[in-house]
Amino acid sequence: MMAVQALSSTEEQAELLRVLGHPMRLAVLKELTGGERAVGDIAERTGLGLSVLSQQLAILRKAALVSSRREAKQVFYTIDADQMKVARAVLDALVPEDGTRGASESTRPAEPPRPDVRLGAAMFAQVSRVTR
Repeated sequence: MMAVQALSSTEEQAELLRVLGHPMRLAVLKELTGGERAVGDIAERTGLGLSVLSQQLAILRKAALVSSRREAKQVFYTIDADQMKVARAVLDALVPEDGTRGASESTRPAEPPRPDVRLGAAMFAQVSRVTR
């Protein structure tokens, strides 16, 4: 797997995840998991218009998440596996080595105690009735 350092800055890593996080682009990428597809096939399978699809594919190309090839009048797209490995490495870097969900209770800083909201003036002035 490629190291996260393949993207030199946090901004570049965030941009890659932002590109991946868009619903239309995610739909396009899901279609491409089955292998190379022509633009017309992608449009038909995703329900995106050619203009919108073209915009989304341009963004995916710029992020190097897909590559294209032309055959006569058709353009075919495929996922760039190496760039997807980089994206996965960015996400994997956020998961602790031991696979736990986060810091253990012993290493997590203690939260400050929450004030008891019942201890307001009304609680202080509460009077009890004494019967004789």
